[in-house]
Amino acid sequence: MPRSCLICQHPDRESIDKALARQASNRELARIYSLSEASVRRHRSNHLPARMVMAEKAAELVEADNLLDQVGDLQRRALGILDRAEEAGELKTALSAIREARGNLELLAKLLGELDERPVMNLNISPEWLQLRAVIVGALEAHPEALGAVVGALEAAEDG
Repeated sequence: MPRSCLICQHPDRESIDKALARQASNRELARIYSLSEASVRRHRSNHLPARMVMAEKAAELVEADNLLDQVGDLQRRALGILDRAEEAGELKTALSAIREARGNLELLAKLLGELDERPVMNLNISPEWLQLRAVIVGALEAHPEALGAVVGALEAAEDG
């Protein structure tokens, strides 16, 4: 006869299920509720209600939408202050409102994944690449045909 799930029988099952839906670690839950890690893992795989996991993901989406709404509201307010400051001729306040609006746009772009802040490196001017290129060309000097082919390929790659 198959064993029944310890967590399904546990008095704190609802709390355990909610923690699992929030991606709590099996080890941590096992420690907190005096269970084996294997029991928690089996329960997560076999018994955690799919609708609970979906509900948790939906809550995350609502929270993200709420964050976007809040940034949008801040942007509208900053632009409203900018309009009033310009009408009143308060240039210092207008500049502050412009700074805030720019900050809101930057935050919004980050939240939407439209702003890529990863560093860009130009390998053609990298000292390491220039040194490696010199080593390659030097090694091929004894082989004029190969040297010509490699230099031609490198120049084509740099141009394209």
